Amino acid sequence: MSVRKLFDLTGKTALITGGSRGLGLQMAEALGEMGARVAITARKQDELDAAAARLKKLDIDTLTIATDLAKLDTIPALVDTVVGKFGSVDILVNNAGATWGAPAEDHPLDAWHKIINLNLNATFFLTQQIGKRCMIPKRAGKIVNIASIAGLSGNPPGMATIAYNTSKAGLINFTRALASEWGRFNINVNAICPGFFPSKMSRGLLDKLEQVVIAGTPLHRLGGEEDLKGVIVFLASEASRHITGQYLAVDGGSSVT
Repeated sequence: MSVRKLFDLTGKTALITGGSRGLGLQMAEALGEMGARVAITARKQDELDAAAARLKKLDIDTLTIATDLAKLDTIPALVDTVVGKFGSVDILVNNAGATWGAPAEDHPLDAWHKIINLNLNATFFLTQQIGKRCMIPKRAGKIVNIASIAGLSGNPPGMATIAYNTSKAGLINFTRALASEWGRFNINVNAICPGFFPSKMSRGLLDKLEQVVIAGTPLHRLGGEEDLKGVIVFLASEASRHITGQYLAVDGGSSVT
């Protein structure tokens, strides 16, 4: 098989949660540009409409689903919608997530539950549904979990996000555990750990710490609008067929300093 063919996603269907903006939209564009049909989810229909218009300008076959993944009972209907439109899901990108900033000693318990519910519980349940309905029967599939370098260590001074860090560390080990279970079904399960990218979620933190972050990053910059495209295509394609249970930090080197 040629190298170009290894990365080709023609005929595949990708579901990207939290795909209406930021990192999710960047990854949806990349997968669509390589030939995949793309289904994206978000809570806000207006953001989905804007994302769909952008993707359709790139001639990407796009389905949008407005849903709140934190309401776990909505997930089967989400899967119904995507399968009803495209027949199956070949690539699942678990990108939707949330964060909460508070010192550990003052962190509200309901906020803790909110972060764990969306970042871990919803990811597990959606993955379970897609696995049982789409990937296990076909003995094929690619699952990419969007974790974070926050799941690899503690935080620099001034950053207090213990629930987020905990959830992303859990997601990394969820990736390893699921890879070990579902390898027998020829399903690859990997994770991406982004560093600091300008986004709606990171805006408040970067307003305070951007220069500190850049100074502590070997490449001396934040992540940009193209920096996840190559890695998501790699992990979603046959180019990574012998890789599973791994995480890849896309952080300009900040996790190694």
